[in-house]
Amino acid sequence: MQRIMQSLENHHKHCDDAFAAAEAAVVKRQWDEASRLQDAFRAAMEAHFEAEESLLFPAFEAATGHTSGPTEVMRTEHSQIRNLLGAMADALAGKDADDFFGHAGTLVIMMQQHNLKEENILYPMCDSSLSGNADELAERLRSALDSGST
Repeated sequence: MQRIMQSLENHHKHCDDAFAAAEAAVVKRQWDEASRLQDAFRAAMEAHFEAEESLLFPAFEAATGHTSGPTEVMRTEHSQIRNLLGAMADALAGKDADDFFGHAGTLVIMMQQHNLKEENILYPMCDSSLSGNADELAERLRSALDSGST
């Protein structure tokens, strides 16, 4: 039963697509469109982080008694990604493609590593640890992700 993992993995793909769209607009120097797309990407990422930090991580920590380890690492990485997203927004405001892509390159590597850890370690642990209330939690996660990814 991989209900929790499936919802979050699907949202990773949604965020990746939103990021690619923003990058494509920067390549074309379509600054207004790039800003709009980057804002949508940032909102999707924030919805993802918020769903994990307010729903998934507390449920996992309550079920396992572990408040450090994987969830602590993910929270730290979320903070680092948020900082990069802010720097990218600043680069767009200044219409500085070089600065944007400098931060974007770092973000791509960080997101790939982050998603691999979540998809191969944390999410399977959550599916296993939270099997008793996985349906309810998966629905709450889907709802939170959908509300932030419109």
